Amino acid sequence: MKASQAQILTRIPGAPTKKWPAGDRYATALAHGSMTVGLYAPVGHDPQTPHSQDEVYIVRSGSAEFVMSGKRDRCAVGDVLFVAAGIEHRFESLSADFSAWVVFWGPKGGEPNA
Repeated sequence: MKASQAQILTRIPGAPTKKWPAGDRYATALAHGSMTVGLYAPVGHDPQTPHSQDEVYIVRSGSAEFVMSGKRDRCAVGDVLFVAAGIEHRFESLSADFSAWVVFWGPKGGEPNA
């Protein structure tokens, strides 16, 4: 399985939706079993809501402030961020070129803590 970053970027923005009137800012790159990898490139603000699976963001370009559970951290290219399923989070103060790879996996509700 392989995905081309250049090909994925041609699908952003996607079709307009109520949540994304100017076009969806996420495109799936790969999917297998419970795992999905995609590219997320919000512009201006990040309207996402909590997800049902655990996820990892890998900042691909630009910078932003990552807000999760009341904590705010600056993030930039190469940073890796983990979010457990169901946790409210978002990116704020996005640079114009901000984008991140997103990996979702595991059961709905997230992996149990070991």
